[in-house]
Amino acid sequence: MNRLKKLFSETRQTGDKLLSTFITAGYPERDSMPGLVSALSEAGADFIEVGIPFSDPIADGPTIQSASYRALTNGMSLSLALDQVTQIRKTCDIPLLLMGYFNPMHHFGLKELVARAEDAGIDGFIIPDLLPDDFKRYQEAFGDAEIGVNFLVSPNTRRDRIPQIDAMTDAFIYCVSVTGVTGARHGVPAGILAFLDELDAKVSHPRMVGFGISEPADAATIANHCDGVIVGSAIIKALEQDEAAGQDYTITRKLVSDLKQALRGVTNGHR
Repeated sequence: MNRLKKLFSETRQTGDKLLSTFITAGYPERDSMPGLVSALSEAGADFIEVGIPFSDPIADGPTIQSASYRALTNGMSLSLALDQVTQIRKTCDIPLLLMGYFNPMHHFGLKELVARAEDAGIDGFIIPDLLPDDFKRYQEAFGDAEIGVNFLVSPNTRRDRIPQIDAMTDAFIYCVSVTGVTGARHGVPAGILAFLDELDAKVSHPRMVGFGISEPADAATIANHCDGVIVGSAIIKALEQDEAAGQDYTITRKLVSDLKQALRGVTNGHR
């Protein structure tokens, strides 16, 4: 059982709500990731999604698009990101996922990527533009690896497809809270709580909710209906503010700490 699956197993017993944070490899600087992962872990993140920058990030809003562009300008690549994960594993055991688009992963060589990612210490993949039906063609590349792909669902997902997605996902289901691209928003999206309650009876895997979550109060409200939340664009914006202020992740740490503190106040066990 890898780090991520162990984490979900433990928290499903305790009822604790999880906080996942997203970062872009190579942002704000090419070699920021090791120190940033450490800072996020210390501030309260339970696991971290490492975004692989891509030139055509169709599911991302302007905040993450800008971070991806800068990371590419900084010289970040998939291979270098894996090298940095290997470095991180010397001092930090927090679960890490690779999140990115299928094109660069396919170009890298999926079988080689899976082997190298597992060896580096990656605990799973999120590939937003890879549908479960298409994944069947590439499933062989994962072989006997203990890591796999965690698939997305949204309120627009056909209900008859949800059991198939649940069966194919690796450690959890990524629930997209809104229709559209990533980006920090205010308030709880209309209909998401009812959708999460509907999913509760349809899936066996933990459910993490992402896209648009930026405020502790909203995170707590949503976490009452799932296993935890994923925060991305708000983290990137906090990093922008830290950089502008010449601070060493002070604003980013506080955001993560506030989010985690809000989730600690959620005692509802939905299972």
